Amino acid sequence: MSGDDLDLVRGSGNVFRDFGHPDADLEQARAIVAAAIVRALDRRMLGVRAAEKLTGIAASELSRIRNGRLGRFTLDRLITILGRLDQRLQVSIDIQERPSAPALAGT
Repeated sequence: MSGDDLDLVRGSGNVFRDFGHPDADLEQARAIVAAAIVRALDRRMLGVRAAEKLTGIAASELSRIRNGRLGRFTLDRLITILGRLDQRLQVSIDIQERPSAPALAGT
């Protein structure tokens, strides 16, 4: 395969948006907070059982976060878990208009 066979595609910075997820921004936010939880656990060398004792969050829930299975978690719950690991979250929000969809013919 030569380099000519590849197309360079630039992502938006949000993989969920790039793959057409309907709640892409929320999914991205949850993934970022979950990654911060995993980093905090790793930095403190905490397994899920030790983290359960420290945070009061069930080991099975912490295991789901470690494995990226975030479907059961709201953003505020993830932020609460992060706080129980003595982490502070600073949020910056940038609101932009979505690109308008092309007008339908005849409307």
